[in-house]
Amino acid sequence: MRPFRLLVLLLVSVAALPAAAQAPRTVAGVCGSTNWVCVSECIDAECVDKCMREGCEDALKRLKSCTSKAACAPDDSACAAKSCGLTCEKSFEPAPKSPEKLAAHPCEGDKAPKGTAVPRELVGTWVLSAASIPDVDQGQEERIDVQPRSDYARALQVTPNGCFVLRTKLDDATLGRGSTLDVRAWGRLEVKDKKHLALRTQDGQAVGPVCGKERVVPLSKGKFKGGEFTYAIEEKDSLVLTVPGATRQTFQFEREKQEAPEPQPKP
Repeated sequence: MRPFRLLVLLLVSVAALPAAAQAPRTVAGVCGSTNWVCVSECIDAECVDKCMREGCEDALKRLKSCTSKAACAPDDSACAAKSCGLTCEKSFEPAPKSPEKLAAHPCEGDKAPKGTAVPRELVGTWVLSAASIPDVDQGQEERIDVQPRSDYARALQVTPNGCFVLRTKLDDATLGRGSTLDVRAWGRLEVKDKKHLALRTQDGQAVGPVCGKERVVPLSKGKFKGGEFTYAIEEKDSLVLTVPGATRQTFQFEREKQEAPEPQPKP
């Protein structure tokens, strides 16, 4: 696979971000569905960071400070809810009165989005391994190798009938101890030719424990932007998506490897 030279993700310019990330609409002082809609279409870390700003960022700082002082373990949602319940509740929008039903497999069933037929080589689950952007300020294309941030795990699932799920997992490093969210967007994948594809987002959910309670936050009312990319498959196990235009921001995914089942003990 040809080498990638990548620029550190935190230096990604606003101009290279999806429109949804450039102007996130948030409710002042809390993190809610408008933030998660913005996050759901992000691929790089700077895009996610921008979606979490403007009030939401300050709320999370207060929450993380509280759970840190309480010495809550990272995976102890009960401690966070007990010690910092009020602070936590004030940091997130209240759960809907009629909880959204979890869409565990949005690309399955009669109501699953359907795009164009997808080449076999594109089908599967792809995990982000790197992101890049040219050094626009200097007029150079040199990039610095970097691994994506571990607290933003991103994956792209593609099915044969043209349905996709783009997911970003936010853990306690972002949301405060005891809270995690799996933010997902799904819709139609349209393969235009052997080099171009588009992601047409139709719906999404943010799912996980928040403030000690399991949450399913609907994103169906969000204004999804979708995105168009050129794509290339390298050595069968590497998917490279590039944003058309002057910046040519590039995302590199690796095919998710299926773990071999553990051998059964002999009787």
